[in-house]
Amino acid sequence: MTSSPQLAPVVAAALEEFLQHLELERGRSPHTVRAYRGDLTGLLADLAELTDLDLPVLRRWLAAGHAAGAGRATLARRAAAARTFTAWARRTGRTATDPGARLVSPRPRRALPAVPTVAEAATLLDAAGSGAAEGEPVALRDLLVLELLYATGVRIAELCGLDIDDIDNDRRALRIVGKGDRERTVVYGVPAAAALRRWQDAGRPALVRSGSPPALLLGARGGRLDPRVARTVVHRALAAVPGAPDVGPHGLRHAAATHMLEGGADLRYVQELLGHAKLATTQLYTHVTVERLKVVHEQAHPRA
Repeated sequence: MTSSPQLAPVVAAALEEFLQHLELERGRSPHTVRAYRGDLTGLLADLAELTDLDLPVLRRWLAAGHAAGAGRATLARRAAAARTFTAWARRTGRTATDPGARLVSPRPRRALPAVPTVAEAATLLDAAGSGAAEGEPVALRDLLVLELLYATGVRIAELCGLDIDDIDNDRRALRIVGKGDRERTVVYGVPAAAALRRWQDAGRPALVRSGSPPALLLGARGGRLDPRVARTVVHRALAAVPGAPDVGPHGLRHAAATHMLEGGADLRYVQELLGHAKLATTQLYTHVTVERLKVVHEQAHPRA
């Protein structure tokens, strides 16, 4: 494992203040702050002073990343981090100009991964249901993880962050705290409700300990379920379904959105369910529903 580059003291101090700004003033998550730290440490590694940061330095940094094999999405993320940092440095008087304002980066190709078909998703959940038939607590939990991911399209961190008080059993609804601490309500269907009821009645009570948090999902030792464990659950379950792509938890999120759109769901509803701030993000899913659009066109258009 390689160590992080040693930054010049004045540059390191500026970076730390910027990261505190992201966390405390802009409410960025620890994961996002770590990503900024990693990207910007590489950018600032060879600078003696922050004023040495100019447009040629930024361009050389991106070019070096491209030469090292970084993809378009990675380069676009790094450029965005650099622009945010240089704008902050200019705004706080640490630099006289904002070189990042003139930095052009490649636009990432926003392609969705392959997703399980409706039949493959059904096979996945039926197999998990059979595995939980004996009532073993971990099997009941794993079934609930799969059911809720597919039923609601929530992110794995959102699912693992749920507390018991976030559940409304009567309305079959969850209160989700998503990116940027934005709250939304998502609903789930009858199969997920049945899995949730079995977990609440027999699974969770068997795993809870005196020091357990109020988390909905618990690990084998009674703590909040780690997202890494939940990812392993999904990968293992998908691997047992013949022909299903091994896409992990985010793949089930994509599958939920795709299958709802194919079933005729309104795009705005899917946007709200997934917690997308912009409709354009949700519209990425529409490219996989061309066959349904053709059917609608043939049925409704006078010149079809």
